[in-house]
Amino acid sequence: MGATRLESSANRRLRRISAADRRARMKRKDDVGSCDACAAQFPYHLIHNGFNDSGYAYCDTCGRTALLDWYGRPGNVDFEPFKRIDKEVESHLLPCSCGGHFSADAEPRCPSCSHKLSPTEAASWIESNAPGAAKGWCWQGNWCDTYCIIINQDKVNNPWN
Repeated sequence: MGATRLESSANRRLRRISAADRRARMKRKDDVGSCDACAAQFPYHLIHNGFNDSGYAYCDTCGRTALLDWYGRPGNVDFEPFKRIDKEVESHLLPCSCGGHFSADAEPRCPSCSHKLSPTEAASWIESNAPGAAKGWCWQGNWCDTYCIIINQDKVNNPWN
């Protein structure tokens, strides 16, 4: 009976927190990166696709990120999650809203000059912004493994055909 009373009390407190307050508490804080070509700064955050059970692709024109939920994929699509897509998955994706295509070979781009961002150059700002770097975490050094980058909150979820 005591546990039930505690659970009820906790549930009442949770209900009093508005949906907007819950979203604000959970909101991701973007870090700041910079373009190695034009030096423009932009907000970004990394996605660990292993934690999300997802894969990803970048647009070959604008660099937008497509996040692909492993459990939300169409039944006829088989892809290996936790990394960038393979070529075979490209034909199952809708075009990007900019007119480009989500591709296994595309890379993220600077939102100011459209230069392809170097994962090697990005290591300096990614690692300096990552709290885990103080404990030994280091950037994977590429745009095809577990982590992908979202720049300026520019992403699309599950753009399946």
